[in-house]
Order: sequence, then structure tokens, then C-alpha cells
Amino acid sequence: MTRRTLVAAGLTLAALCPFVTVAGAQDYPVKTITLVTHSSPGAGGDIFLRDLSRFLGPALGANVVVENISGGSGATAVARVANSRPDGSVFYGTTPTFIYTTLLSEPEFGYDSLDPLVNVFFDPEVLYTAATGPFQSLEDVMTKAREGRGQWGAANPASLERQSLEMLKSVSGVNAAVVSHDGGGDMMINVLNGTLDMGVGEIQELKGQLEAGEIRLLAALTADRIPGYDDLPTVREAGYDVAVRKFRGIAAPKGLPPEVVAAWEAAIPRVLEDPEFKAIYEPDSLQPAFLDDEEYSQFIDGFAADTRSFLIETGVIQ
Repeated sequence: MTRRTLVAAGLTLAALCPFVTVAGAQDYPVKTITLVTHSSPGAGGDIFLRDLSRFLGPALGANVVVENISGGSGATAVARVANSRPDGSVFYGTTPTFIYTTLLSEPEFGYDSLDPLVNVFFDPEVLYTAATGPFQSLEDVMTKAREGRGQWGAANPASLERQSLEMLKSVSGVNAAVVSHDGGGDMMINVLNGTLDMGVGEIQELKGQLEAGEIRLLAALTADRIPGYDDLPTVREAGYDVAVRKFRGIAAPKGLPPEVVAAWEAAIPRVLEDPEFKAIYEPDSLQPAFLDDEEYSQFIDGFAADTRSFLIETGVIQ
């Protein structure tokens, strides 16, 4: 039986037999819900969960807090959630990182140690450089890499950002070193001081530097131009067939009660339609992309399979 079938069965049982409850459902929502992230405070994953928690708490009728757990390129955070009780009190903020970390380092607890619950957003990735630097366009960066050796930055060695730069290297054949960092802040410093020709990140975590005029956007790693940034070309438009899709969602310990799944599936669409929340996420170019439990599980399986194929084709893993 699929989890969707179990959810339906659980709801039917509850309707027919009001004194019979699925394990854990009678205590839901719990008083406090913890959203665990591998991101450091101020990074994209942290901002996403903290903004979401403000509106998710009232929607679920619980106090929602964010817990930052670093280490192991996200593996430590995944282990924290995988070892938690499946009672709807602890969840993990998913990004492609938890899949990359699993495939690259084979930790004890990987993405398949959790159950995907819901997707919330797709988060556009962009390439950027220092506003005071010599590069006016992506092609300027690529020219330097062809003529000498480029230095490009990614915030995490096990990340979609790292893959996007490796893909750009592959399709262009340029000579560039992709330098990974412990976080987006360290990478930003090296872009601003000229150590790196360009970096990659999300609009929401670059917003402060954009508004201060410290960085220049070069191109979007999306299939289409980003709404609100209509003058920013895509990498494909620049002549390089590279586009990626970063997701931001929620996963849970295995064995979550059906009623908890149903509560989240009902809450997320309501939260995404909240005008106050829209006023926060739309300026950050986050794209609402709700996927329910069944859809998100299929999406994660497909993303993992595609990622594994890419890593094998490029010789990163066997």
C-alpha cells in the first residue's frame, strides 16, 4: 500500500470509528514542531524554514522552531531526524544537498532514511560576480577560463550548486577550478575580494549584497528567465546548455502517522496562499511548487536517479 492509500484509510477509519485513532494521531499537533536544517544561520535553507515557520505554526496549531545542525555536508542533520520518533514533532528541510551527500559519501543515514513529505518551493539559482570586478557578463568569465584558469565558487562540495558549475565546465570545455566552501558567507567574501571569478547562489541569500550594489548577476541557471529579473539572461541563452532546479521541501522520520501527513498536506497550500507570506517569498523569487506526499516521493526518487546517472557519467562515483 502507498502512503497515500494509508492516509485515506486512516481518515476513513477515524470518520467511522471516532474512538479509534492511528498511533500518535491523538497527540497531533504536538506542542512544538522542530524543523531541522543543515544550513548555517542566514543561509538559504535557514531563511526558508524561518520564514515558513512563522506561518506554518498557526496553520498547524503548534509552536514551530528551527534547529541548525552542521557537519558532514548535511549528514549530521539527516541522522538527527532519522533517529527521531515519527510522531510529527521533528522534520528535515530538504534541498538537493541531502541527496548529493548520500550519493557522494554514503553516510549511515542518507536521503532514503527519511520519507519525503511535501515540497514547498523551487528556488532559482544564479551566477554572480563582484560589482567592482572586471566581469560584465558570463562570457567574460568564460573567456578568462579559456585563456587561463578560472576560479568558481560553490558553497558546499555536496550540492546542486557544485553540480551546476561542473556541468558548465563540462559543456563548455573551459579550464576552471570549482572551489567549495563551508557556507555561502565564506564564498561571498571570496567573490567580493576577487579570489573567485564568480559564485552561485539563490536570490534570497544574495538580496542584501544585490541591494547594496556589491554584486552583479551574470546569468540564471533556470530553464526560463526569473520573474522580476527579466533582463537577466539564462545560462542557456548565453550558449551553454545548463539548467538546474533546486527544491525546498520537508521530509520526516519513516513511519509518520497518516493523520500527520494529511495535516501537512492541508497546511502547506493554505500557507502558500497567505498574502503576508507571499509578500515575503515573491520578492525572493521563490516559486511556489507544492507537491503532496506521493508526488514528492516520486520527485525525490527521480531526482536521485538523475543525479546518480550524472555523477557516474562524469566519473565522480562508480
